[in-house]
Amino acid sequence: MVACDPVARLRAKLRISNPLYVNLLSEFYGTALLLVLGLAIVMQFILTSEKMNTWININVGWGFAITFCVYCCSKTSVIDNLNSGGHFNPAISLVMVTFGRLSVKHFLLYSLVQTLGAFVGAAIAYGVYRDQFLHYYAEAGIEGDWIVHGLFGTAGCFCSFSKDYVSNYTNFIDQFIGTGLLALFVAVIIDKRNKIPDVAHPLLFGLVLIMIGCAYGMNLGYPINPARDLGPRLFAYFLYGGEVFTQGGYYFWVPIIAPLPGALFGAWSYHFFVGAHIPDTIEDREINYIKEAEMMPLKKKSIRNAQRFLDKNAALRYSRPKSHRHFSVSKRYNRALYIVTIGLDPRQISPN
Repeated sequence: MVACDPVARLRAKLRISNPLYVNLLSEFYGTALLLVLGLAIVMQFILTSEKMNTWININVGWGFAITFCVYCCSKTSVIDNLNSGGHFNPAISLVMVTFGRLSVKHFLLYSLVQTLGAFVGAAIAYGVYRDQFLHYYAEAGIEGDWIVHGLFGTAGCFCSFSKDYVSNYTNFIDQFIGTGLLALFVAVIIDKRNKIPDVAHPLLFGLVLIMIGCAYGMNLGYPINPARDLGPRLFAYFLYGGEVFTQGGYYFWVPIIAPLPGALFGAWSYHFFVGAHIPDTIEDREINYIKEAEMMPLKKKSIRNAQRFLDKNAALRYSRPKSHRHFSVSKRYNRALYIVTIGLDPRQISPN
């Protein structure tokens, strides 16, 4: 039955064994998919003169877009048993570098393919609505070059632009805080001590994005993602020219740079003020102790002492710690059991 399954045959022929290549493909595809959905929502808002969509539609639409795109791609992105993908955002990828879930080399590659994916997503969304752009300007009686910003400006369908009365200093703070909030709640959601089921993570990420859009969309429309802004901006360059980079006193660098320190500040502020102070359960302590024991060098003397302890405390083999005092004894038993088990392999034993 499995042999006749077209999906199974496709997996057998095309499945990539290198985890990094899988992650890069996943990040590219997921980011492109996110922009295909997200930019189409914005285009419906702008090209209909705000008649088809409303601001809340944009927030909810982007929230569901991130939810389903993460559901689509997150399971492929695992390196060394750590979920290392489904980011679609260089700022979040940078946070994962500081969390030890991603290497610097992989971060740079992730950022590149995320930006490329955003460029491709913008091109697809534009291809779908190209006639709407032409109709919009025909109705407005505008011929020649398309307008970037202001009245009849449509470049906002692709990326963010600064308002004339908002300084780039304010824009920087806006992106720093907005991305910081995103990274903060990502850190909350993925913290194992909060025991939030993995299956709920994408939905919660989407809800966080909706919340940020409702609170911090007035200045710039909350790009809070360097790839989401730069990729479509590069595509918009071919439609509108260099003004997409010079508008607002060369504002373009703000949504590329500001989200990076903002994300680090937000994510680590959670761990500094809250996450580091969440107490471990007894089971968590037991697991952490065994992980520490795995890093200890083994000696023949340690194995002999561990075996004596096991013989003396055989009743602990199937017991679970019922208190922290009991845990200290059970912890010693687990360590002794680990040492004896590993010690059966002479290659793991140091000569002393």
